Amino acid sequence: MHPNVSRVVAAARATGLEISVERFPEGTRTAADAARAVGCEVAQIVKSLVFMADGAAIVALVSGANRVDPAKLASALGSDTARRADGDEAREATGFAIGGVPPFGHARQVTVLVDRDLMGHECLWAAAGLPDAVFPIRPHDLLRVSAGRIADLAEMMKG
Repeated sequence: MHPNVSRVVAAARATGLEISVERFPEGTRTAADAARAVGCEVAQIVKSLVFMADGAAIVALVSGANRVDPAKLASALGSDTARRADGDEAREATGFAIGGVPPFGHARQVTVLVDRDLMGHECLWAAAGLPDAVFPIRPHDLLRVSAGRIADLAEMMKG
């Protein structure tokens, strides 16, 4: 097992959750790729996006069907602004490269916000530390294991 995947599995196990990681050689880097690979709706894919707010890294867990509204993210944190982290910032905070960032098992303690839209699904699929590795997880387990806090993060769709 790749060391990144082992870290994610160990982090889940440390909270009493056993996860089953699946690898897809065609890749699961984007939400659409992941949904195609596992055979689910794009909305069931958990995007783990790293943001910076007040100099601290934040992981936003968002439905693959949504985009994060940085103003809503900042508001949920009590910050003035929030921006997407660059690749180096994301790797430093989480220990993982963009495209494979898992919802937990990060290199250091980071605040995790979970978009409310994820909670409406029976099963979700999240990255397991690599761009081609994912695992299924129930929303309440995602919330518990990530030590996340529910927030409204989705950008309002125009039209």
